[in-house]
Formats: sequence, C-alpha cells, structure tokens
Amino acid sequence: MNRSTRPHRVAVLIRTGFIPFELGIPHRIFGIARDAEHRPLYEVVTCTPGGPGLVRSDSDVLVQVEHGPEALETADTVVVTASHTPGPDGAEEELTPELAAALARIRPGARLMSICTGAFVLAAAGLLDGRPATTHWLESDRFRQLYPRVALDPDVLYTDDGDVLTSAGVASGVDLCLHVLRRDHGAAVAQEVARRTVVPPHRDGGQAQYIRRPVSIERVFEREAERADAAGGRVASTAAARSWALDRLDEPLTLSDLARHAAMSVRTFTRRFRDETGESPAQWLTRQRVEHARTLLETTELPVEQVARRCGFGTAQSLRAHVQAVLGVTPSAYRRTFHRAA
Repeated sequence: MNRSTRPHRVAVLIRTGFIPFELGIPHRIFGIARDAEHRPLYEVVTCTPGGPGLVRSDSDVLVQVEHGPEALETADTVVVTASHTPGPDGAEEELTPELAAALARIRPGARLMSICTGAFVLAAAGLLDGRPATTHWLESDRFRQLYPRVALDPDVLYTDDGDVLTSAGVASGVDLCLHVLRRDHGAAVAQEVARRTVVPPHRDGGQAQYIRRPVSIERVFEREAERADAAGGRVASTAAARSWALDRLDEPLTLSDLARHAAMSVRTFTRRFRDETGESPAQWLTRQRVEHARTLLETTELPVEQVARRCGFGTAQSLRAHVQAVLGVTPSAYRRTFHRAA
C-alpha cells in the first residue's frame, strides 16, 4: 500500500518514566478513527529511543515496546510524550545522545506533536525555535528560561503551527489529537471519536481556568508582610491596603481609596504597589475579583448577576467580559465545568 492509500502512520515516542495516560491518548483518539467504509484512518505504533523492550512508566506499569527509533523514519506524525526522568523535561536540560539520535531519524516533512512537557524535547532539539508552543503551566517559567527563542503561550490548551503542534498539561493531549483529527478528516469524524471516547469534541478556554490562585493565601502573606514591616521599621508597604480591599471587593474601590488607606499619595502608592506585586492596582483588583467570581461560580447557585455584584463588577456583562478575558471561557461555561454541588 503506498503512502497515499495506506493509513496515516503515527509513531508515539516514549521513554523511561513516561505517563501511561499520555501514551493512551493518541492510541485511543487516532486508533479508533474510521472512514465512511469503517477503514482505519491511522496506524498508531509505539517506539522508544533505546530499541524494543520493556519500558517502565512513572508508576508500576511496564510496557513491552516492539519498535525502536527506526519507526520514526516511516512515521507521518511523531508524538512526543512527557517523561519524569533525566532529560529536557526532567532533571536535566540537554537531550541524551540516544534521544538526539532518535529524533534525527524523523523523516523530513513529518508532522511533530508533543503532549505536556514533551515540548521540552522538541525545544531542546531546536524544533520549536521561532514557533508558537505551549506546555504544562507549572513548567512554563522553566521553559521560558531554557528556551527563550520559542514563542511560549502558557494559557492555551494547544498550539498549531502547521507541521508542529504542542499541547499543555496531560489531558490537553486529548484536545490536541481531536483538533488534528478535525484538521485531517473534518468535524464529523472528530465528533464521532469524541462521542465514543465520552469527551467533549472541543473544550472552551485554555489553561488559565485550571490555575488556582487562592485569595485567602495571598491575604495571609500580605498580612505577614505588613506585620514584618511594622516590626522592622522598614518602608511602608501596600499590604494593608490590599488586605483591606480583599474584604471589600463588592464595593466600587478607587485608586484614591486604596492610596488613602495606605496613607500614601496616589503616585507613591501606585509605584510601590507595582514594585510589590508586579501589577498596577487596577490589574490586581480585577484579578482578585475574577478569583472571587471563580469561587462563587464553583460553590454557589447564585445567578450570574448576583455574582457580578458580589465581586464588584456591577453587571453580568462586565463579569462576562472580565472572566472571558482572564480565563478564556464565559462564567456559565466555567460553572458547568467546575461547579461543586453543596
């Protein structure tokens, strides 16, 4: 069977310390895709840089891999998964010689994909230079430090730059594979696979909605900082004003209100606030209100209009605009995903 008529060949590259769930994603999503005559659209194989044999995962699961790096030479798509062992996405920063040699066997024109911190491998090989990419939000700072030439976007679930695609943390590999399926064969095929897998064919938003920044924790640290400043006689902090504001998010707070509570001029308060938080007072206040809205959407049945008033946004329209801008989804969509019944 020639390349134009045989199923698209996908090679999933795993290493010691791989995550079993990530290995299963491309096998499940691509493996069950069928055309109108129920013929397989993809052939999915697993390979490892070290050659055939047992490969230990990050748990007590061992997998017998039948293919070595030679499988990469005939792959139309190569999927690189994460690994919790030394290497670019583990404790070390460089590609091992074995992994570098394996990647060198990928044929020109093959499509490259990564799941989670598998993006570190592609970046270490120079395959993401100048391209958009994403990875797990917990590793985004380290990724930026190691690979400043990559256009990292830590907020999205996946990136698509044509022949190079990356996904965020773990389960977003499902989103990426379904996206590729839609791109290759249309929405109907992707929807059927999603239906059989019992996952949404498309998830709204990005990683921002999964990052928890507890307001209460921030308040604790700020109050500790306030006490330390008072005891040590250091330069006045904006911590007291921030703690005061957190108890009054439902009120129409102004910059003058915050500065007055801190006993500073507006100019001094604004400068010191940015030095201490890295944000302007308006940015910080909006973020705290969005965080409070998340808590109310998750834990209450309050209508969106009441959530908006309790968070200080005033109207449901304002709440929707701010939540959409920060989290990438509407308040209603966020509630459907994260609401916890009392």
